[in-house]
Amino acid sequence: MPAPPEPVLRAAVRWLERLPASGAARIRTLFTAHSDFSDLTPTQYDAAYEWLARTGLLDSVRSSTPAHHRVFDAAIGHSGALWLADADLLVRGPDELPDDALRTAGALGLSEAEAYAQIAALWGKVDTSERSRIGAAGELALVELLTASLDARVEHVAAWADGYGYDISVHRRRACAHLEAKSTTRRGRLTVYLSRNEYETMLRDPAWELVALRLTPQLELDAVATVPKEWIAAQAPADRSTRGRWESCRLDVPPHVPVPGIPRLAPMLADPAPPLLNSVGGWPGPGRPQPAAHRG
Repeated sequence: MPAPPEPVLRAAVRWLERLPASGAARIRTLFTAHSDFSDLTPTQYDAAYEWLARTGLLDSVRSSTPAHHRVFDAAIGHSGALWLADADLLVRGPDELPDDALRTAGALGLSEAEAYAQIAALWGKVDTSERSRIGAAGELALVELLTASLDARVEHVAAWADGYGYDISVHRRRACAHLEAKSTTRRGRLTVYLSRNEYETMLRDPAWELVALRLTPQLELDAVATVPKEWIAAQAPADRSTRGRWESCRLDVPPHVPVPGIPRLAPMLADPAPPLLNSVGGWPGPGRPQPAAHRG
């Protein structure tokens, strides 16, 4: 849903500022009868109230966050702006704010610096929620694929504990693999968030592998690749003193780095091997067509 026009945004702020102290009927009468509010029409006030209901802002009218900040978040977050998912890359400072964000900020009396801070916080919430949703779907899809494709015992260890440092355990006699799954729905970008525990598990566990999963928008498994441990170790941050310790890091993986399939599992694969798990195909990136075997 696109962001409302400026008058409706201003009306939405007025609603949120007054609703904690009075009912909607009395406030509507105030807006209609009092000259202080006559710069906006009753229709615009009604449209603002309906928009507040659709965005869920009426469910938290007693929030301590200023009304114009809440309205800005809702206007940007519910607008369907394509740039928001990549705001960490596309908006690196107040001078890079998109036009729709600038218009919304201007309507609400926010400075460019305030709008940038709001967008950074909003992107963080949206990204965390999406990563959780996509990550859970990717893990389940990989467990299903491995169970159907391997002559081995497959256990989704992350389903009952998160301290292992990996998500999926695969065992067959003396062979094993400990897979940390990282999922994305983006075709042109693979960003991996690695915890300190996952990284240290990689260093001490020779069976550990980071598996990148590309999902379709419908969260179906579309491509599988392994990110080499040597590349991860070369990119990870280092503690600069005993008083400072990193706990998580973000890695932006170039398209040429992931190795197709999961080579460690090759001896366990059924015959014929599923295309997603063998070493054919690739990890599609910008300008790099997806192999026919992986197309939906």
